[in-house]
Amino acid sequence: MKRKILIADDTTFMREMLKSALDPEKYQIIGEATDGVQAVEFYKEKNPDLMILDINMPKMNGIDALTEVIKYDSKANVIMCSDQKYENMIVMAIKRGAKDFVIKPFTASDVITAVNKVFDNADE
Repeated sequence: MKRKILIADDTTFMREMLKSALDPEKYQIIGEATDGVQAVEFYKEKNPDLMILDINMPKMNGIDALTEVIKYDSKANVIMCSDQKYENMIVMAIKRGAKDFVIKPFTASDVITAVNKVFDNADE
């Protein structure tokens, strides 16, 4: 059974990069959110196995979206995605419940490594 993934990033290019990094044989992209509010709504509606969440987004930033998702589902698997200038925000996100992070620019391998790590830890 394919794992369900929700992607939340305000740029089409980054959503496409994330989708192309994920093997369609193993993962099903069940939604794409373009802002933090939508990310929280989609998480509650679609119940993904994992969400990849950008930090810098309109309407609600990724940290606040993460906080809302964790309030809703304390066992949520969330990987934060952002560039290095938000590194201190990534540390904050990990403290608030994110399971891992990917720094932009990333490679497909970076994404797969983070996703596999989160799923491996969840399966233990």
